[in-house]
Amino acid sequence: MKKIVLILIAGALIYACKVDSYASFGDEIDAEYALSGAEIAERYESLAVGDTLVTKLKAGINEVCSKKGCWMKLDLGNNKELMVRFKDYGFFMPLDAKGDVIISGKAYLTEVSVDDLRHYAEDAGKSKEEINAIISSEKAFAFEANGVLLKE
Repeated sequence: MKKIVLILIAGALIYACKVDSYASFGDEIDAEYALSGAEIAERYESLAVGDTLVTKLKAGINEVCSKKGCWMKLDLGNNKELMVRFKDYGFFMPLDAKGDVIISGKAYLTEVSVDDLRHYAEDAGKSKEEINAIISSEKAFAFEANGVLLKE
C-alpha cells in the first residue's frame, strides 16, 4: 500500500512540475490556442490601418514601460515588434516583467505619431538625443490586451 501511495505522490509531483504557472493580469484568460509571434506577424501583413483581429498570442517580452508598466513591447521574431497597451488603462504589468506572456485581445495596425514615439522613448528611459532623433511617424503592429498571462 505504501508503494502505491509513493508512486501516486511521485506521479503527481512530476505532473505538477510540467504544468506552466502564470501570473494573471486583467481579464481571466487561458493559455490554450495562442498563436506564436511568427503566426501573428504573418496575419498582420494582411491588415490595413484601422483593421482589427481578435486573437490570442504567445511571445517574449522585449520591454515594459519603466514608469508604470502601462505598455510592453513583444518580440514577434524577424526584427518585428508588437506594441501592447492594456484595455481602458485598466491594469499594468510589473516593471521588471520579462520572459514569455500570453495576451488576449485586439490586434491592429496603426500609424504612430512622432509625439507618441517620443513619449514611448521617454518612458523607456531613452536619452534626449535618441528622443530628438525621432522625426517621422511609423506604421506599427499594435495590440489592445484585455488579459495577460505572465509565465512565472
